[in-house]
Amino acid sequence: MHTLTRRHFLAASSAVAATALLPRSLFAASAGPAWPVGCFNRPWTKWSFDETLDAIKAAGYTHTGLLTPTAADPFTGSAATPEYLAALKQKIAARGLKLNMTALRVNAGLELFAAIADTRKQIENGHTVGVEFALTFGEDKPERYENYFKIMADAAAFAEERGIKLVMKPHGGGSGASAEILAAIKIVGHKNFKIWYDAGNIIYYTGKDPVEELKPIVQHVTGFCAKDCSVEIDAAGKRKPDVMIQFGAGKVDFPAVFQALKAGGFNGPVMVECCKIGATVAETTANAKANRDFLTKVLAGV
Repeated sequence: MHTLTRRHFLAASSAVAATALLPRSLFAASAGPAWPVGCFNRPWTKWSFDETLDAIKAAGYTHTGLLTPTAADPFTGSAATPEYLAALKQKIAARGLKLNMTALRVNAGLELFAAIADTRKQIENGHTVGVEFALTFGEDKPERYENYFKIMADAAAFAEERGIKLVMKPHGGGSGASAEILAAIKIVGHKNFKIWYDAGNIIYYTGKDPVEELKPIVQHVTGFCAKDCSVEIDAAGKRKPDVMIQFGAGKVDFPAVFQALKAGGFNGPVMVECCKIGATVAETTANAKANRDFLTKVLAGV
């Protein structure tokens, strides 16, 4: 048994007192923001969803999202049956993963009433499996913009009634960059219509600076789709962007993007969307883990 002498007590007390005098910001900076880092299913779509979930878990993620449906898995699409949705929810829970997002496949080319009904059904299915966010990809055909915004106005209110946050990501066309996104927010005109930022897509679709494009819309951002983007110019002078790459291999300045998000009061999830797809599940999982480790290190310095 060790005896605490008066000298040891005074020394320990002095150390505690000195630590208490240090600015709190010093400790906050060393830890980085407490944003959940999760992973979508996109890298593993050529394998089964059971393998995908096992891979996401093995790569160290705690959150997942339903981004890319397959022939075998419609996820929360309007054709999903109650039995399928129940099994889907159970599969995710069995791995101890938290499901936070599902994608909406909005068809603005349908008659307005049909498109609204189809979108509502997808939102209801999202509510069944317990998502927090429903994500749309905007609309890339100008002749469909008007219908799309009407669908979004209805969906924002419908989703809010079910406790789901409706969000849109940059994806070219009517959601290409900040100017288009601000216009969309104004036209939809509902407080439950927010943005999941995607720095890689800003480069992919527009070639613009994702840090500068973030600044005008940062107050509307509630989630982040993480992907890098490299750009090559072919012999004809045409841009050839690629997002299925490892973080740090492209043009996204992740530290600068996260600093801008933090300065704007962002407090949402960061969801890995892409990595280099390997020949096997294991190779792809290792790449997804490397991208998670990359983000962890960057976030620690933000």
